[in-house]
Amino acid sequence: MRSYLIDEVSADNMEQIERNLAEKGFKGPLDHIYYIPFPQEMLNDEQQQHYDECGPYMLVLETGRNWLKLELLVRGRGKLRCSCISYCSPEQRQQMIDFLDTFIRELDIPA
Repeated sequence: MRSYLIDEVSADNMEQIERNLAEKGFKGPLDHIYYIPFPQEMLNDEQQQHYDECGPYMLVLETGRNWLKLELLVRGRGKLRCSCISYCSPEQRQQMIDFLDTFIRELDIPA
């Protein structure tokens, strides 16, 4: 799995991150799993065509004791398996990494 990892985060900062992710409505069905909405304008052609059946699209963010891992696989919430499920393009990857970096920076968390 391709992913973006941020580690060595303090316990207090991890609590703050998880609380803010939940407040934004990103909480997934399992503990420490969050669904980060994928911007519709960044979808590739196939994902846009499949949006009604497979969307909305997201990336999965997993949190641990002192780390966050953003999986760089664009998933559809409507279907688990489809040809539209794919790894981020370089542009998509950069935008989602920037999103996570900005989210952490806005919480004033050193990482």
